[in-house]
Amino acid sequence: MPSRTLPPPPPPVYLRTWPDRQTLLTDRGMALQELHKRHLGVSRLLLLWLCGLGGVIGWALLIQPIRYIDDKDPSAFLLGPVLIILGLAALVPATIGVVLGIRHDRRLRQLADAWLSLDSHPTSDARLRSPGLSLVWLLSSLAVCTLGLWTSFSAAAYAEPGHETYSDVVLGMGAGLLIWLTGLLGAAKAVSHYRWALRKLGPALPAPATAHS
Repeated sequence: MPSRTLPPPPPPVYLRTWPDRQTLLTDRGMALQELHKRHLGVSRLLLLWLCGLGGVIGWALLIQPIRYIDDKDPSAFLLGPVLIILGLAALVPATIGVVLGIRHDRRLRQLADAWLSLDSHPTSDARLRSPGLSLVWLLSSLAVCTLGLWTSFSAAAYAEPGHETYSDVVLGMGAGLLIWLTGLLGAAKAVSHYRWALRKLGPALPAPATAHS
């Protein structure tokens, strides 16, 4: 299958031309594995983090003019509009990337459900559970959430009386919120995959006991 295109949905009943069940299961397995890789692959996790990083950079650029104003720096009138444009150029694409990623995941899940409904093959379908990969998504996302909360609470400490760097507080709390949201999206995806696997594939069956002579 082409690496940049999604597997097509299964053909309607009146157009299905599989000669036997084994051929159907082969095509079904290939489509499901490709969809699974597109949905839960490590590259998707890195892409989510990249969007989060873009959002943090955009937010930092947007806050920079406020810092110039706090410092009474006359260059704010010259650099402020440029920094705002650069900040939006980083923040807006990152936001759009997250939204498109959510829509893409929904489309992947619809295609997977359509292929699953063709037949049942528990042996090959068990690989779609990917408990290890789901755990990587969950634990790493929880770590990102923790980093975001720590960043926000650390920035809030600057709001105590005697501190005048309010732009730093806004920068830190906004960046922490974006980091926390990035981790939350990843954790939600891991939980969603677990619930989908439990609903569509059923509970994991224990491995058969090995007979001893």
